[in-house]
Amino acid sequence: MSGPVTIKVGGEVVQGPHMAAIAADIAEMVKAGGGSGGQSPPGTPVVVVHGGGPQATDLQKRLGQTPTIIGGRRVTDEGTLEVMKMIVAGKVNVDLCSALVAAGAKPVGLHGASSLTVRAVRRPPKVVTGGGPDPVDFGFVGDVVGVNAELVELLASRGYVPVVACLGADEKGAVYNINADAVANQLAIRLDARALVLVTDVPAVLRDVNDPSSRIGRMTVAEGKRAIEEGVVTKGMIPKLEESFASIAEGVRAVHIVGKLSRGDLARAVAEPGSVGTVLVP
Repeated sequence: MSGPVTIKVGGEVVQGPHMAAIAADIAEMVKAGGGSGGQSPPGTPVVVVHGGGPQATDLQKRLGQTPTIIGGRRVTDEGTLEVMKMIVAGKVNVDLCSALVAAGAKPVGLHGASSLTVRAVRRPPKVVTGGGPDPVDFGFVGDVVGVNAELVELLASRGYVPVVACLGADEKGAVYNINADAVANQLAIRLDARALVLVTDVPAVLRDVNDPSSRIGRMTVAEGKRAIEEGVVTKGMIPKLEESFASIAEGVRAVHIVGKLSRGDLARAVAEPGSVGTVLVP
């Protein structure tokens, strides 16, 4: 199977107004490819990875938990991990699969413990951008060390859409919360994805977060690092870019950051890099 298009969908997107258009584009790419212009080859295999940050934060607050976010990353204690299991592998995965079913696709919901679709180890304390000078212990947060490529490729090659929740697991059955961008990046690397698309709630990397017309259509790794250093890029976009830089360094051809999509935009972003959102290149 030629490498799939790997698409990461943020939790804010799953519950947002653009999900139906995104699901319709995915269904069309898998069936015949190409969107409205027929640019993609027939039967493009697609793998979807998703997060669930807003939904998890909402449930944490309803349960009396106080979410702790450092450098755009969630600290995960035992209570937070329980919430992530309920929300990410539960509600958000079901909601995303149901949107894809409504669009005519054949989704299969998976998580890290599904035959070790995402194999992970606990992340050691580390210094992170935006987290101060000291190492941060993120708790039950994992780093991806392997994926079950055989399972994912088997499903994708037969027209199913694997929908992978951002939880990892190890051989002893321990479960870890993982940044969904990191899961998507590692799947893209290990599946030799033809494209990696990060769908978020902002239309692109912007020079001015309050001005959609300040879209940066194309950005090299060096330009992205400079944008972080100069404070052009802030908050949750920082880990998104840093994970993307790492995946490009490991062989992903390009990473597309897109959002607020209309029908056909997703296929166009893949077929015409830089025409929609921001494309990150080496």
